[in-house]
Amino acid sequence: MRRRLLLAGAMLPAMAQAQTVVRRFRLGVLMLAVGESEYMADLIVRLAELGYRQGGNLEIEQRSAEGDPARLGPLAAELVASRPDLLIAGFGTLTAKALKAATSTIPIVFTRVGDPVGAGVVASLNRPGGNVTGTTDQASELSGKRLDLLREVTGGARFAVLMNPDTPFSALALADLERAAAGQQVGLVVLRARTPQEVTASLAGLKDGAQAGLMVLEDPTTDSARSDIVSFAVAHRLPSMFVTREAVAVGGLMAYGVDRRRSYRRAADYVDQILKGAKPADLPVEQPTEFHLVVNLRTAKAIGIALPPAILVRADEVIE
Repeated sequence: MRRRLLLAGAMLPAMAQAQTVVRRFRLGVLMLAVGESEYMADLIVRLAELGYRQGGNLEIEQRSAEGDPARLGPLAAELVASRPDLLIAGFGTLTAKALKAATSTIPIVFTRVGDPVGAGVVASLNRPGGNVTGTTDQASELSGKRLDLLREVTGGARFAVLMNPDTPFSALALADLERAAAGQQVGLVVLRARTPQEVTASLAGLKDGAQAGLMVLEDPTTDSARSDIVSFAVAHRLPSMFVTREAVAVGGLMAYGVDRRRSYRRAADYVDQILKGAKPADLPVEQPTEFHLVVNLRTAKAIGIALPPAILVRADEVIE
């Protein structure tokens, strides 16, 4: 009897150790936009709130194409080869498509894809199918709303539009914007840039005073060149309309869209569900429900315009 008790006692530490073994998850993150790691940090913070901590039960391997879409394919292949439990696609349709092309088995969560159905990333918003799901933070019809706001501020009838023609969502947003402009008898000058370096050259073709304002269709290319775009607009006293608050915070005049950081935090919730057993195919893509108008009074003063009282009243945030 005493021998059996001793044996049982000897087994207790081993049993306790086995019970405290915690599974360690490995995530692969692919980004395209320059500086996106700042926002990916919001996703990591949210994962920590959900119980996943780097250095503990979570390991994260990140790759960034630093604004060069040509690097996405090789970087996606590197991440897949590292055999992660789940892959996270940073901002942009091209990022999600690169990961989807690299694997059909590893779950993928995208953070910000404008038109995931039209781009072929998912089969439908309600039933994504396959191994991919995530959040979309844009709605193409908002392009017309942004045009309305810029017209209200400037009273103009001719605007420049900066976009990346290789981004599927930007092409869709441009088509909606052109329809809205035609209905309002507004002229558009479309500036195309496929890399951050091309943005500066494209903007240089604008003639001072020929356009009443500048609209920027956001994608990783224009996002990476945000500071250059803002500097150009202020230097040429050109009222500008962006999609995200971040552009207004560094000197853009206005933005109308969703809370960008919320998209990354919500993507972390998808990661949590999948790591706990949910299938991407069964998790509907989350669509935006709240949109915010942000204006910068300092920029308005710098470029010599007065924002209408009606705009200031409707603004969710006024940067002074």
